[in-house]
Amino acid sequence: MYVTIDGPANRGVGAVTGIVDEFLSLKADTEADLLAMQVGDFYEFFDEDAETVADELDLQVSTKSSHGSSYPMAGVPVSELTPYLKALVERGYRVAVADQHETDDGHEREVTRVVTPGTLLETTDASAQYLAAVVRDDESAWGLAFVDVTTGRFHVTQVAASADAYTELYRFDPVEVLPGPSVRDEDEAVATLRSRTDATVTPHEANAFAPGAATHRLKEQFGEEALHSLGIEPGSPAVRAAGAALDYVAETGLGVARSVTRLQPYRADDHVELDATTQRNLELTETMQGDRSGSLFATLDHTVTSAGGRLLREWLQRPRRSVEEIESRQEAVAAFTQAALARDAISDTLSNTYDLERLASKIAHGSADAHDLLAVRDTLEAIPTLADAVESTPGLADSPVADIVNRADRETLGEVREELADAIVADPPKTLTQGGLFQRGYDDDLDDLIAGYEEAMEWIEALEPGEKSRLGVTHLQVDRNKTDGYYIQIGKSEAEKAPEEYREIKTLKNSKRFTTDELDERERRILRIEDERADLEYDLFEEFRDRLADVADVLQAAGRTLAELDALASLGLHAVENDWTRPTVTGGDGLDVEAGRHPVVEQTTEFVPNDARFESGRRFLIVTGPNMSGKSTFLRQTALIVLLAQIGSYVPARSARIGTVDGIFTRVGALDELAQGRSTFMVEMQELSNILHSASEDSLVILDEVGRGTATYDGISIAWAATEYLHNEVRAKTLFATHYHELTRLADHLDDVANVHIAADERDGDVTFLRTVREGPTDRSYGIHVADLAGVPDPVVDRASNVLDTLRADNAIEAKGSGRTEPVQAVFDLGSGEFTANGAGDDRGADSDRDPDREADSDRDPDRGADSDREANPDPDREAIVEDLADLPLNELTPIEVLSRVQDMQERLQ
Repeated sequence: MYVTIDGPANRGVGAVTGIVDEFLSLKADTEADLLAMQVGDFYEFFDEDAETVADELDLQVSTKSSHGSSYPMAGVPVSELTPYLKALVERGYRVAVADQHETDDGHEREVTRVVTPGTLLETTDASAQYLAAVVRDDESAWGLAFVDVTTGRFHVTQVAASADAYTELYRFDPVEVLPGPSVRDEDEAVATLRSRTDATVTPHEANAFAPGAATHRLKEQFGEEALHSLGIEPGSPAVRAAGAALDYVAETGLGVARSVTRLQPYRADDHVELDATTQRNLELTETMQGDRSGSLFATLDHTVTSAGGRLLREWLQRPRRSVEEIESRQEAVAAFTQAALARDAISDTLSNTYDLERLASKIAHGSADAHDLLAVRDTLEAIPTLADAVESTPGLADSPVADIVNRADRETLGEVREELADAIVADPPKTLTQGGLFQRGYDDDLDDLIAGYEEAMEWIEALEPGEKSRLGVTHLQVDRNKTDGYYIQIGKSEAEKAPEEYREIKTLKNSKRFTTDELDERERRILRIEDERADLEYDLFEEFRDRLADVADVLQAAGRTLAELDALASLGLHAVENDWTRPTVTGGDGLDVEAGRHPVVEQTTEFVPNDARFESGRRFLIVTGPNMSGKSTFLRQTALIVLLAQIGSYVPARSARIGTVDGIFTRVGALDELAQGRSTFMVEMQELSNILHSASEDSLVILDEVGRGTATYDGISIAWAATEYLHNEVRAKTLFATHYHELTRLADHLDDVANVHIAADERDGDVTFLRTVREGPTDRSYGIHVADLAGVPDPVVDRASNVLDTLRADNAIEAKGSGRTEPVQAVFDLGSGEFTANGAGDDRGADSDRDPDREADSDRDPDRGADSDREANPDPDREAIVEDLADLPLNELTPIEVLSRVQDMQERLQ
């Protein structure tokens, strides 16, 4: 909508009489929360908007009078709008922006865009700024679309389950989410969106999500055959999400949708599944405390461009499953490790480039200014230099690095570079409306205006020395200001020498100002030329920018090329500086890491390397050892080595042979989510449930304690059942760190379970944690020793040692392995840490291996006597419970269902 400030005097529809009226009229026609309206060199807010902005951004409020009323007014300079917009949208406001244009009748102002978190164009944040749309159909299929208007990237996918949808949302980390009607209408789904992401959740028109409307929108943007050629089913949830996202982008910014030049469908199963819990537990992009420093990304990131950093982060969050693609990246990283001089030269060149993806996007949606075009020119000038560096280095020239450079359309980019060099002046003005943008020779009409302007200015510049000489005065100057225009100023002591043709226009304290008819004529000519030049250059610039918009996709592709070079060079540099090795990646099932290290921890401490080996008969490793000995680090480093290998990186190890995985799943540590009504143990069980449902035979599972958040027997039962289920049913490669030593005996009964432990050395009561992984189980956890190290008072430590020495109990647990018809019963002694399997035909059952001394203790225990009486006189009710337990179909139930049945039996027994 356009509104003219110099309109008719009446106040009818479409006619306004002042700045405030114009503001209110524009505001009424937008659904935005706030309006920033350009008034000259400022963006102004009026009325309630001014008070809101002043409160939020600590701006000073003044007043503006209009028709006898006063209105609050607050403003920010045009050049400083971006940080204020960013601050407002981060606080949840939708801000409309009205830009000013000069016309023959005055000024026209138009709402050019509505800025929301997902459509903020002028962001200063190097991270991706994704807007997401989420759709769920009646059959529970989920469609997701992710568009970054700052780079033009547009990703679309479809998944089968809500957990997969939330994983993708966590992976892309959108700043704004548009829930489709079925999602928006479900309170639980919206609550989950708000809790799983930091994004603003914004309702959008339901019609935009309709299959027909969405399909039409995509065809309109990408062409009639685009969906068919990309293999996307018209009207599918993915299309509905993509169409709605594009509709929202188009609605909130005129021309913004032009920056989206390519639709990129992807399959979630092309990548390693990393759910939100795993990304958090492995601290991929931020630590558990929310800091960037200390994350894997911060450790690996030696990129010198914002686009390269974005791409490296994306690789970490979306590792590949294609061995061919992984090996191609490995070859590129290997080339950079071996070509140090070329790598440094390439990084130096890249450090002087700009974010071409975002610049191309600004060009496409018409917000790029002359300085942006100079940044494009300077960046394009680097491409031949980069190409020469690659082509002249043997290790790089015959590697995939050369293929990456050759993807850029260097011929078109060269033409654009030359056109930019010939068009824009070296130091253009900040605004596009004051002229002075183009070089001489760009346009004949412009050259004529420039020549006339220079001729007039030469006369002005010659006037001062000529008049001084003619009049014989020394205190005379010729100048110009907004109030008086051009004038001749003479000091008062010599003012009487002013000739008759001088007309006095102002008297100052120490001087007088004059003008002449000829000076006035020259001024009118200069002003006319300035206006004509500004208008012509603005039109020429828009035409020039529109021509560049036609090759925005070529510029964006070149930007991705630069980002990829930067990310690969970063990985190469890190590998060299940290003595990492190239892993052998296969499509097989094994995993063999020799002398592996944690990629982050090794940066800050002298690290003890350890091996990790999975193979047939060794797919489930139970990891025991003392507290603080390094079990968690060992688990995480193994997962991170696998992840690094599947992004094509070198890894921190002496050697590594890694079979690709389809997902990495972790259950680590304790976390309360009390605000969502979930205790530590509930969170733990839900994470375990997700793993048991989601992991496959091709996955890697990391369990760092399971069952510790509840009573000991309950916890052991859960850990035991989960181990059996993972071993027998899921068959994923699993590392399970536990303090339940009972579980170590499962290695004797389950074919693919093996024990490893973190060694400790105890001498004369002093314990040294060796942080070395050795085969077999440990015999104790040294928990009391850790309590002593933590400063627990001596009486408590001493008493704990005494209790440990005297605490004895028997526990009979069945180990049920795949392929066996009958379970094996094992008796565990908490004191000795030993298991004894019951032999067939032993009439005493679990009592056959009892210590005689403890047998005597049992005889003195009235409760144990009661047990004996019950065995002699069976209770029918108890027998019924035993029969129910014997008939429990373990292989058909999930661990959580087993726990529920067992809890019910316990309650019946009580």
